[in-house]
Amino acid sequence: MSLRATLRVNPGSKFRFKNFDPGFHGHYESEQAAKAEQQHNLARISDLQRKLYGSRTRSLLIVLQGIDGAGKDGTCWHVISAMDPQGVSVHGFKQPTPEEADHDFLWRVHPHAPGRGQVSIFNRSHYEDVMVVRVHKLVPKSTWQQRFDFINEWERLLTQQNDTVVLKFFLAISKEEQLARFKERLVDPARQWKISASDYAERDLWDDYTVAYEDALNRCSTKESPWYVIPANNKWFRNLAVSKIIADTLEDMHLGLPAPTVDLAEIRRRYHAEVKAGAADNKRDKNSDKNSDKKRDKKRDTAAAKS
Repeated sequence: MSLRATLRVNPGSKFRFKNFDPGFHGHYESEQAAKAEQQHNLARISDLQRKLYGSRTRSLLIVLQGIDGAGKDGTCWHVISAMDPQGVSVHGFKQPTPEEADHDFLWRVHPHAPGRGQVSIFNRSHYEDVMVVRVHKLVPKSTWQQRFDFINEWERLLTQQNDTVVLKFFLAISKEEQLARFKERLVDPARQWKISASDYAERDLWDDYTVAYEDALNRCSTKESPWYVIPANNKWFRNLAVSKIIADTLEDMHLGLPAPTVDLAEIRRRYHAEVKAGAADNKRDKNSDKNSDKKRDKKRDTAAAKS
């Protein structure tokens, strides 16, 4: 099964959540049944991301969006953690600071776009500025509508001018699943820090957010920067789907490690010279230790004879 083809929002399509099953898990019957493939995906990500970091020819931007409780943090823990931290950065874009609000809405985002060899994770992204601001009527309709075009142009800039691959994941859960996760947070002391005073106020706006999300998915899923809607009611399938799409995408980038920048023949000569010198030093040390042992034994024998 090609999860990329199944879950991608094709440009020009009319995606609707009413036709989408957030409990979908493909042909996998359980987490245990998917475990081996998931581990394989994570191993592929680990290997390929090192090649991305080493080659410094391409970059990867991963966008994570979803309603509260959809599992954006969990995806970072269970999928992104397969990557080498020195080549990865994670950023979240929530309510703008006063300084950020004094600039255009992409001003705070662009500095965090990945450089060559890097992976950037946007755990909440520039799409907040066509979703939250719309639902809460923070800017006029004419403003947020125009932002769809600005976002498409900005993502096109990354892909065409910096060879950045853009992957956008919308983690979709049902309203019932969200409430079940809110309960988990309430009863589990280890999760209570995640509780926000706005959780239930935002939940009351579910239908408004649904319309806003659908518009963003349909307006901003392009050939260069597609959206994938991930069925996320089952956390294990969410992780499987995201990891497979990331691994397959990295594979398609045809990454390779860079050629050595030194004279390997000279480095080998120096290495073997060091090994030889080390062996000679060890031999001298052993002989010195042996002579010391003989002297010590002779003194002991002499002392014993005198007594």
